[in-house]
Amino acid sequence: MAAISDPIADFLTRIRNATRAQHRYVDVDWSRIKQDMAEILKALGFIESYLVKQETKSRGTIRLVLKYTEGRNPVIQGITRASKPGSRKYVGHQDIPRFYGGLGLSILSTSKGVMSGAEATNQKIGGELLCLVW
Repeated sequence: MAAISDPIADFLTRIRNATRAQHRYVDVDWSRIKQDMAEILKALGFIESYLVKQETKSRGTIRLVLKYTEGRNPVIQGITRASKPGSRKYVGHQDIPRFYGGLGLSILSTSKGVMSGAEATNQKIGGELLCLVW
């Protein structure tokens, strides 16, 4: 298997593809940042739950249980990568994007860890804008 140059983009693409194919769950390679992102998605109701299966200290798998509405429409309508390895996007706390009337989610990597845009705004800290979810 080839090395992935952008593991976060791979994580987001797997979620996007699985929701479009209406899969019940999706498995992704484990990393601390992906686990933190999964925790935010779960806390804000974008996914039902997630399970972490650690094989060793640095290797494992995360299984994300996807969430759908009554009509079998995915809760995650869109998910995009904001900051890319070749072009990082940093925002101050006052520039964190709010979209869909606050229903959209931005995930940031800050000096205090990975957190949602709303949480970063409340704590008045900026960081790298990882992704946008709606």
